[in-house]
Amino acid sequence: MYTRVVDGRAAVVREVRAAAPLLAERAVPLPARGPWLTAALNAQAGRPFGRVRPHAVVVEPDAHSRPAGAALLSFRRRGVGTVVGLLGAEPGPLPPGRPQSRFPARDDDVAERLAAGVIGLLDQVRGPWTLRLTGLPLGDPTVRHLAAGLSDAQLATTRSRRLVDELDTVADVSRSRDPGEVERWLPAVLAQLPPAQRTFVRAAARLHAAIGELEVAVVPADDGRPQALLLTLLDRGAAGEERWPWWGTSGIGGLRRELGAPSGTLTAAAGLSQLGRRGALSRGAAAG
Repeated sequence: MYTRVVDGRAAVVREVRAAAPLLAERAVPLPARGPWLTAALNAQAGRPFGRVRPHAVVVEPDAHSRPAGAALLSFRRRGVGTVVGLLGAEPGPLPPGRPQSRFPARDDDVAERLAAGVIGLLDQVRGPWTLRLTGLPLGDPTVRHLAAGLSDAQLATTRSRRLVDELDTVADVSRSRDPGEVERWLPAVLAQLPPAQRTFVRAAARLHAAIGELEVAVVPADDGRPQALLLTLLDRGAAGEERWPWWGTSGIGGLRRELGAPSGTLTAAAGLSQLGRRGALSRGAAAG
C-alpha cells in the first residue's frame, strides 16, 4: 500500500474518474460521486477570486491498481489562513436529511492510511488552517483515525431536516426526468437561489439529468408560472432506486420538513491562536 497526493483541478478530476469503481463499491451518496464533484470543480474554477484549490489523497495497493481509498478536499484561502473542507460541500445547497459525504475506503487499514495522508497534507499547509468536515456518516473509520491523529480534533453529531415530497396530495403534479424538461424549469429554480449558488446548481442539475439521476416536479399555475417546484435526486443502487429530494419551493403546500438521520462533523485547527495575537497587535498599533 502507498499513499499519494495530487492537487489542482485537472489532476483531481482524473482521480475522481479513477475512483468511480470504488465510489460505486462503497455506495457513497450522490453528492460524493463523480457528477456532483465535477460540477463543484467546474463551479469553483469559474471563481477566479475564490482562491479554492482541490486536493486528493489517494491510497492504492500498488502503482498499477485502482484506488482503495480516497479523500477529496477543497482548500480555500481566507485572509492569511486556509479553510479545508470536503470537495462538493461548498458551492451550492446539499440535499438535506442524511449524510451527504463519505471517505471511501476499502477496509480499516486503508482508512488509517488515508487519515495519515490527510494529516500529512495538513502539516504542509503554510500558516494557520481550519479543518471542517461535515455531513459524514457516524462511525466513519477514516474520521475515527483522523480524530485520533489530530490532537485538537472535535467530533459533533447533527441532524438536518429532510425535505418530504407530498405534492401529489395537494395538486396535479407534472413529473419528468427528461433533460429538456429540467432545462425548461431550471431558470425558475435559479431565480430563487443566491447568485453564488446558481452556477453550481445549473451544472449539477444538467449533469444529473443527463444520466437519469434527476427528476423535476412542477405544479404550474394558469399563467404558466410554477406554483411549486421540486428537484429530486435519484440514487439507483443495488437495492433499487431511492429518491432524495434536493431543493424545492411551494406556495400551495405539499412540501414539509421533518427530522432526518444524524451525521457527523469533525473540526480541527492549527495556528489560530498565533493569528489572533498578531491580529490584536495590528489593531492595537493602528489604534495608537
